[in-house]
Amino acid sequence: MVKVNSRVDNLIKDILFVDEEKGNILVSLRRIVLKVFPSAQEEIKYGGLVFVINRRLFCGIFIRKKHLSVEFDHGAGIPDPNKFLEGDGKLRRHLKIFNNQDIKNKKVEYFIKQSFNY
Repeated sequence: MVKVNSRVDNLIKDILFVDEEKGNILVSLRRIVLKVFPSAQEEIKYGGLVFVINRRLFCGIFIRKKHLSVEFDHGAGIPDPNKFLEGDGKLRRHLKIFNNQDIKNKKVEYFIKQSFNY
């Protein structure tokens, strides 16, 4: 069961108001994270929605000008044979999501499931 977090609810409402398409994508991505990790705590940090388990911020969703970014704290360790993950930092990687089809096509749920294993 998702704990009510008025700051998160307000962020989502604001994004839906400003850009309904990006807001709907955010809602879909959030559902996937909370389905895979129902015990994850949601927080607003660094300008986005982040997910925390045992004080580890393992995943975040951030609104960008032309896309949403799903970011993983240890994404560099996640197997990515199709090269969907972007970034060249030591640990972090992200997926750029431009539309709802990208959620399936870029295997977002797979990466979310793997994100806490690394």
